[in-house]
Amino acid sequence: MMIPRIFLGVGCATALAVASASAQQQTVRVRGTIEQVNGPVLTIKSRAGETVKVKMADDTKVVAMVKASLADIKPGSFVGSTAMPEENGHWTAVEVHIFPEAQRGTGEGDRPFDYRPKSTMTNGTVANVGGGAAGATVDKAEGITLTLNFKEGEKKIDVVPETVIYTYAPGSKDELKSGATVFITAARRQADGTLMTARINVARGVTPPM
Repeated sequence: MMIPRIFLGVGCATALAVASASAQQQTVRVRGTIEQVNGPVLTIKSRAGETVKVKMADDTKVVAMVKASLADIKPGSFVGSTAMPEENGHWTAVEVHIFPEAQRGTGEGDRPFDYRPKSTMTNGTVANVGGGAAGATVDKAEGITLTLNFKEGEKKIDVVPETVIYTYAPGSKDELKSGATVFITAARRQADGTLMTARINVARGVTPPM
């Protein structure tokens, strides 16, 4: 009877260790406004109204989200778009972000997103549509329709005047101050329940819907 109990105890300890390690590997998104900066720790008021503390790693990269325009979206550009479904079966872009060339391929594909219920995130390469030289079909009354190609297929997304368009630029920790809007895509939960991140996107002159 002693041997099975020993193995049972070892098994339970192993399971707890695996569960703990798994919990530490979990990542969460943090969207909100910085309320306070205390050394490497940011106190953020999330969009849900919660107050969360996020610690920056020693090598945390700060990336600025800066305003861009439709003219910056070229055939072959690699972009991402948060989109919402419409009753007519179309998808309307809430935002379009243009990736720098060094980030081509980031998150490529089409998947559900947690911006709002039924929202999606699509990252892909802008393709020519209907022979249009600008990579999109143009209708001045409705805006433009981008076709994004990705490994599994393609998706057409309408870009309207309300769509926020932005790109990324090198940022500075000096921009992480009270009142700054930030979007952290992958904060890791630590064993003590705190969050740590190696990258912070901070709004600079434009506040993308988050």
